[in-house]
Amino acid sequence: MSTDERETHGGPSRRHLLGWGGAGLVLGAGAATGTALALDGADPAAPSAAVPFHGAHQAGIATPVQDRLHFAAFDVTTTERAELVALLKEWTKAAARMTAGHTVGEGAFGADEAPPDDTGEAYGLSPARLTLTFGVGPSLFTRFGLEGRRPDALEELPAFPGDHLDTARGGGDLCVQACADDPQVAVHAIRNLARIGFGTVAIRWSQLGFGKTSSTTPGAETPRNLFGFKDGTNNIAGDEAAALDRHVWVPEKDGPAWLVGGSYLVARRIRMNIEVWDRTSLREQEDVFGRTKRTGAPAGKLAEHDPVAPRAMLPTAHVRLARPAAHGGHRILRRGYSFTDGTDGLGRMDAGLFFLAYQRDPRTGFIPVQRALARHDALNEYIQHVGSALFAIPPGVRDAHDWWGRALFTAPAKD
Repeated sequence: MSTDERETHGGPSRRHLLGWGGAGLVLGAGAATGTALALDGADPAAPSAAVPFHGAHQAGIATPVQDRLHFAAFDVTTTERAELVALLKEWTKAAARMTAGHTVGEGAFGADEAPPDDTGEAYGLSPARLTLTFGVGPSLFTRFGLEGRRPDALEELPAFPGDHLDTARGGGDLCVQACADDPQVAVHAIRNLARIGFGTVAIRWSQLGFGKTSSTTPGAETPRNLFGFKDGTNNIAGDEAAALDRHVWVPEKDGPAWLVGGSYLVARRIRMNIEVWDRTSLREQEDVFGRTKRTGAPAGKLAEHDPVAPRAMLPTAHVRLARPAAHGGHRILRRGYSFTDGTDGLGRMDAGLFFLAYQRDPRTGFIPVQRALARHDALNEYIQHVGSALFAIPPGVRDAHDWWGRALFTAPAKD
């Protein structure tokens, strides 16, 4: 009796609820881009839909942004290359099953004498458009025979003026970004990967997020951040193939070969001084951003997507400093989330933006933009960067025989 058949005796399994049979294999084979596809013609943005795991690019980048996030950075604790490779293969199998709506391994109800393979808290829930996106940090390349395979762009981010970084909230050898429309599904995914990795990796830091602050869906309403302003206007959309190729995916000429078709991810935990902002006049708030709060229109314009007129806003306005035209036309794809983690011990909310940005090269993407913002942005009075990390995101897992990081561990070293 199969795992799914056994579990239906105690209640409907996730696979049974969704009518899974061979459908997962068909979806995996057809997902050339790793973006959301429908089940049986269903709306790919429906909360119950599954996002194909296999494809040329990893899902969770150009995929329509889900409502919830659980992001985790891991330190590799083993010194054995073979153990790390074995873990990455197991992680890939588990990720493919969870994103398809299945339980991990033998499921949540196995033999009485052993712990179950799956922790069980997502049993009976839909896939909720779960995506799992895997990356590697600069620190991994000092071990496991990877010396010489680190791309030049994968260096620790430089220090920026005004940063107040907590080392406990930054860095990491590996990362996994779990996005879903159900927070329990996202947390379940990271929990089970951490459980599988016990003894080989350990969570270094993690972040829960809610309320997406950017959209990759064409024509969708632009979300608002915790300051109440629309965030991510003119973000790269998931169907803008030319823009993705130009600004997000690593091309062959940039290399290295193991990263072609992948991307770079900047993760920044940005604390917002909520209490100060909430006592600031509407006029000053709009001057700080360079947009109207009601509609999101740039200063001097009427509609959100009207062209930005830099001279109509203050020289220190956030939009004026961050716009692509001020940085050679380079763009980044944003997938940030709001967060609130209780208080700071002084009666103030520990809340803000968990900034996630994908790009072809951080040296022409995030870094020059952040340098300009750190020096001149009026928004700096109300925010502080407290966590930081950079990861290389390999291309997608092609099929059931592929696994996270395979090309990296089999690629030749740089000359």
